[in-house]
Amino acid sequence: MAIAKHQSLSGRSPLHEFLAPDAIAIVGASADPTKRGYKAMVGLIKDGYAGDIYPINPKADRVLGVKAYPSLEAIPGKIDLALICTPAATLPGILAECGKKGVKGAVVLASGFKEVGPEGAALEEQMMTAARAGGVRIIGPNTSGMFNLHKQVNLLALSNVKPGHVGFISQSGNMLLSLVLEAEHNRHVGFSTYVGPGNQVDIGFNDYLRYLGEDENTHVATLYVEGFRDGERFLEVARDVTAVKPVVVYKSGSTEMGAKAASSHTGALAGSYAMTVDLLRQVGVSVVQNSDEILPVAEGLAQLQKAPGKRIAVIADGGGQATIASDRLSEAGLELAELSDATKQRLREVLFAQASVINPVDVAGSTDADPALLATCMEIVADDEGVDAIFLVGMFGGYSIRFAEHLLGDEMRGAETMIELAHRIDKPLVIYSLYAPVKPPPLRRLHEAGLPVYSSLELAVRVLAALGERGIYLKGAAEQVPAAPVVPHADQLAVFAKAQAEGRDLFEVEAKALLRSHGISVAEEILVESADELGNVAAHFGDQALVMKVVSKDILHKSDAGGVKLFLRGEVALKDAHEQIMRSCKAYLPTAEIKGVLVTPMAKKGTEIIIGVSRDPIFGPVLMFGLGGIFVEILEDVAFRAIPLSRHAAESMVNQIKARKILEGARGEAAVDKAALVDLLLKVSSIVSAYPQLAELDLNPVLAYDDGYAIVDARIIVNRKDAI
Repeated sequence: MAIAKHQSLSGRSPLHEFLAPDAIAIVGASADPTKRGYKAMVGLIKDGYAGDIYPINPKADRVLGVKAYPSLEAIPGKIDLALICTPAATLPGILAECGKKGVKGAVVLASGFKEVGPEGAALEEQMMTAARAGGVRIIGPNTSGMFNLHKQVNLLALSNVKPGHVGFISQSGNMLLSLVLEAEHNRHVGFSTYVGPGNQVDIGFNDYLRYLGEDENTHVATLYVEGFRDGERFLEVARDVTAVKPVVVYKSGSTEMGAKAASSHTGALAGSYAMTVDLLRQVGVSVVQNSDEILPVAEGLAQLQKAPGKRIAVIADGGGQATIASDRLSEAGLELAELSDATKQRLREVLFAQASVINPVDVAGSTDADPALLATCMEIVADDEGVDAIFLVGMFGGYSIRFAEHLLGDEMRGAETMIELAHRIDKPLVIYSLYAPVKPPPLRRLHEAGLPVYSSLELAVRVLAALGERGIYLKGAAEQVPAAPVVPHADQLAVFAKAQAEGRDLFEVEAKALLRSHGISVAEEILVESADELGNVAAHFGDQALVMKVVSKDILHKSDAGGVKLFLRGEVALKDAHEQIMRSCKAYLPTAEIKGVLVTPMAKKGTEIIIGVSRDPIFGPVLMFGLGGIFVEILEDVAFRAIPLSRHAAESMVNQIKARKILEGARGEAAVDKAALVDLLLKVSSIVSAYPQLAELDLNPVLAYDDGYAIVDARIIVNRKDAI
């Protein structure tokens, strides 16, 4: 069984100094049971905290039998962590005391800072000034608190919380309570460290994740996130941590990206929940969609770590549940493994003749008299090289309850066989049992040995999906190296500088020139500033069908303004089209400044693709890929990745979209050249990395062919903030 031996990440987080404290001060300690200063004291005393406890209360000599002190300064020993239970207005002064005393970290429970308005923002700045001056790191403010159960630090005074290996960071205290109650009910999931990050004025999700990645008591880092503060940094840390242990994230709602004028398709779609999920998965994070998946997936990953792939062998003792399992596996993007002839023959030798040995395997009553036979079947399919994980579905653990008490011994024997098998092979065993809520002895034995058992078939499948995703990610980790950025060209930098100085975006001809200068295939085009030039243009292109488009910094949507004419041939057609475009555009926007028209050969019919880039305020530069037309406008069938892009990431984008079958050649159409699209994505990524002046980019549409592509329209929005 793949239980990880976790190695430390490079460097060491300073959070260890106070998230695993040897001495704690409770500022505002109280004997009043309604106060947090009371609950924290009770939690430490009840759990047997071995370190020093220093209650701070100037009106009491002792609090709950522990000697109290009037101030931090009066404490004789060193303090690693201060829990501050006093109102917001007291924080600047208390944190100044913390700094003088050498306190490394402070848990600030109070609210009433930036979130309440200008006065709160001013108070927050005073608090942070005092904290920085004294070198004190702040958890919160407005935090639910923290615990480290392996150090018996329980500042929330939660009862019946079992120490274990699930680290949890949550912006919701109620979400923690929900998981604690769920774990208490299950009686087999335990926690290592919990922190409520609160307003994250100092320590953010990336800092906590780094700590959990280094903590030897944490086997899986689990996060409930409402909003990231520094998404780029979080992705960097997550990439490091997922290399050594699993990370599970439940992201509620859409990411709060702030007010933003989205002037492109990419800008309109960026900042979405879907984008956040794609970026997290890009760095190996397991994203769960529903809150009831958090603990099961965290437990499964903590205990089983990964599967080599997504090919699942199902062993079932009922045909109905075998079918349901198959449906759920397919919906989750998993595959039913194709069992070898040798495997099927071995199964036939131990099962009744009426049993089905084609995956899903239905034992058809063969195990009613000997439930240990289920373990034998698991051993057989585990030997099959075409199987990545084994899924036991049915009533194991309940045969002695359902049929005869004497079967308990057979089930216990089967459980021991499964445990031995799990420790011998690389393939995870995931078990769904009807009797899991009853917790019979065979299932308790499996839990004790580190084999999770699920009472929901759907949740078990979600765990299998997470195991497969993690295994595939780790297998491709060596291919995650981003492509090298290109060196910016001086003439292109000059184009950006000119556009910035004029307060405009790049003209289409300039955008395409930038792409062409960095090796992207773009059709020949001519900028025509006067109708007198059209005769030479017609002669240059000969009999080719041409397209003419207006070039104006003021007209963003050319077609709406009547600024596009298609299928033009010859000088007369070009001059007529030029006259119509000028007339239509002036009627559409009389004040528009028109630089001219762009003339280029018509592209042949192909599959419409959209490629875009947006500089997200939280996650930085993000690249989008999808089918164009209605797929982007209505279905929003797109994939996102953070820039810079690796080849592996680019390939996964192309294969992720739901409409990928169209790329593979639907209804007799030729498959498109995926390799050319991947190369285009990588080149766009490199260009964006090289030119910070580029704020947004839309290539829409790109027409994909079986032997390349054609970029029909290109738009680049310039970053005004970097204007010279």
